Amino acid sequence: MAITLRKRTGASVTFEIITHPRRFPVKAIAVHTFGSPDGMGVIEPATPTPAVGEVLIQTDAIGVGGVDAVIRRGTVTGAGFGSGYTPGSEVAGMVTGVGDGVDQSWVGRRVWAFTGVGGGYAEQAIASVDNVVELPDGLPSVDAVALGSAAPVAHFALVHAHFIAGESVLVRGASGSIGIAAVELASRGGAGSIAVTTSSASRGELLRRFGATHVLDRDGNGDGPELFDVIIDVVAGAALPRFIERLAFNGRMVLVGVVAGYPPSDFGMTLLGAFQKSLTLSTFSLDTVPRVDRDRTRIELFDAAVRGDIHAVVQDVLPLDRAADAHRRMDDGTVFGRLVLRP
Repeated sequence: MAITLRKRTGASVTFEIITHPRRFPVKAIAVHTFGSPDGMGVIEPATPTPAVGEVLIQTDAIGVGGVDAVIRRGTVTGAGFGSGYTPGSEVAGMVTGVGDGVDQSWVGRRVWAFTGVGGGYAEQAIASVDNVVELPDGLPSVDAVALGSAAPVAHFALVHAHFIAGESVLVRGASGSIGIAAVELASRGGAGSIAVTTSSASRGELLRRFGATHVLDRDGNGDGPELFDVIIDVVAGAALPRFIERLAFNGRMVLVGVVAGYPPSDFGMTLLGAFQKSLTLSTFSLDTVPRVDRDRTRIELFDAAVRGDIHAVVQDVLPLDRAADAHRRMDDGTVFGRLVLRP
């Protein structure tokens, strides 16, 4: 049964859960052929059932992430990415059912959830209760999926880089949701300067509103510092060695994405060639952050968004059945912030 919320008026705010017949059939998106977005299509899967430790979520908003496009292109392969794979790793919506071992009080709560390496592009999604946080009042579902993964990745990537106030920062690939969050958080953290790479002057001007002080093109050309203490890189790809060369003495680069594909196999020679600069290049994944720290930080960032201290940047909201259009825009490189799907 689908669940809606009705707000009552009075001395206190309460919510009444009202059940209605569920719409049939349930819809989801599957990748039938990896490569072009044309290989994606609508399917009608069986209603999912939460297993032990899991919750069932009626989705209200679904984030379209860079990793979704990377997987759909076939860049990442593995047993879990066969024909019929449903993309999507983060959703926001209402918990409508729980598996064994999960407190029934989750039912009726509005939540953000990480669904794993897939399963999010659906009207109903399953997530481990360990990957679910309740949303604060005042944070729309659309904003939640723009921030829920991106902002914690940006936060912990800066921590991973041992960033301190006064240092120069370059955010490579700053027009996506992770990049925008990294710019805002570095600015809030007192960065001495924040350079960004982006594809157009208009995007650069938008990024200045979030704290960027210098705008470079995708190749790193422009009016800005030559060297940086910290580089947060969402892009990787063939140009990665050129940006390693932009690190200052004791500079740290943290790789948080590969939206342009993997770097050349010999990129490590650039590090060795700068041996005397004591450079560091590392990867970062939220999987390495303890759950308690991850959840606490995500909740703090959601609360900051409600206060207006950080911002969810959503370029467009599309119906679920237009997921392929969203991926075409991702491939075109025309997205600023996040695209969101709604059932």
